[in-house]
Amino acid sequence: MQTQENPQVEIQVEDDRTGLSVETLKRAFADNLFYVVGRFPDAASPNDLYMALAYTVRDRLLQRWLSTIQLYRQQDVKVVCYLSAEFLIGPQLANNLINLDIYDQVRQAMEESGLNLNDLIEQEEEPGLGNGGLGRLAACYLDSLATLEVPAIGYGIRYEFGIFDQEIENGWQREITDRWLRNGFPWEIPRLDRAVQVQFGGYTQAYRDKQGRHRVRWVESYTVQGTPYDTPILGFKKNTANTLRLWKAEAGESFDFQKFNEGDYYGAVEEKTASENISKVLYPNDEPIQGKRLRLQQQFFFVSCSLQDMIRTHLHEGDSLSNFHEKFAAQLNDTHPTIAIAELMRLLLDEHGFDWDQAWHITQNTFAYTNHTLLPEALERWSVQLFGDLLPRHLEIIYEINSRFLQQVRDRFPGDGDRIARMSLIEEGREKSVRMAYLACVGSHAVNGVAELHSQLLKDMTLRDFAKCSPKNSSTSRTESRRADGWCRAIRA
Repeated sequence: MQTQENPQVEIQVEDDRTGLSVETLKRAFADNLFYVVGRFPDAASPNDLYMALAYTVRDRLLQRWLSTIQLYRQQDVKVVCYLSAEFLIGPQLANNLINLDIYDQVRQAMEESGLNLNDLIEQEEEPGLGNGGLGRLAACYLDSLATLEVPAIGYGIRYEFGIFDQEIENGWQREITDRWLRNGFPWEIPRLDRAVQVQFGGYTQAYRDKQGRHRVRWVESYTVQGTPYDTPILGFKKNTANTLRLWKAEAGESFDFQKFNEGDYYGAVEEKTASENISKVLYPNDEPIQGKRLRLQQQFFFVSCSLQDMIRTHLHEGDSLSNFHEKFAAQLNDTHPTIAIAELMRLLLDEHGFDWDQAWHITQNTFAYTNHTLLPEALERWSVQLFGDLLPRHLEIIYEINSRFLQQVRDRFPGDGDRIARMSLIEEGREKSVRMAYLACVGSHAVNGVAELHSQLLKDMTLRDFAKCSPKNSSTSRTESRRADGWCRAIRA
């Protein structure tokens, strides 16, 4: 644009969606309050004002986020996929202002608009998607990966109700529902077109494919739809923004019109209610069997959604799944996502026609496992009966993994029956159970604790049998070492 006084002078006008000057931020805030929130300034509530500012900041995030995604695709990068049942990301407004390096500009813009930035920041509901260190660790990793400009995506669950809120009544703590979504969450973007279907229950059928190979078909009892919601995670004073993708559970058909017409009003929405329960609350009480079942449903739901999403992205880029592990590195944050090992095997074997050895090579080289506890009694276990009822095909796959693994251990330590019992993925006893931490060790190419000392203690104590199985701790021949390496290299570091 040229001025009348001096037609040779060019005045650069900032885009209201991306500009960072105080004047541009003021205009953008006013526009978002009117056009997005739908309020006049004198009728706006404190939450309306917060939402308008959040959308203003989000516009600046989106520019960086979409540019990052485009760059990753152009460069065909390998992506870190962090699988975690928790992401305690904390309030986003102040964090994004700091990461964008516009805290002072926004504070001035709000002051000139007659508002106090601290008051607006206080309006934000914190996403209660974790209950402590595990969830905070996951969130910090996402922040660090973006700051280091490492291509990454976090996968988890979009819990409708997170960790409880707290009230003090007569000097005592009272736990109340954490309704963090009640006023909306402006940082997320629904991706309705990326929904996937997740199977549960049913039974398996063996058959021969066109090449005469033995195959298994899983005939499910019911399916649940997983719908992703994306939140950009910006690095500190960097233009790189990675993605946190959280899955919401929904029914494929949310309303049964026939049952409603028959007067069965509860039955008309029963499928919707049962499906949505999966992503309803963070860590339901798992004392009753219903709670245990729901916990296992949650874990399988989000890893199945995530793996299907990763495979779809990989195939969309025109690649073969034979190099899947060269494009994705999936980190298991504790044992909650460990069922992903059996699910990737199922997808490769049953859905994409790989043979066992190919599928296992891809799977083991895709996953790595972070352990969070040294206490053997605290390591996650699932009843074989519950597991088989909910995930029959996966139980078959785990038994096959265990059979092949234990044969390797027998070859390495002949006659050591006690070691076989200790290292089996299936714990015998009054109630058989699946040892998820052991599955994570066997199905991963690397295992670590949350600190160097923790990793060393895992090798010395909790996972010492797996560490001793490592070729570097053995006098076996080079050929035997290579054969055992696929099972035992995980505990070396």
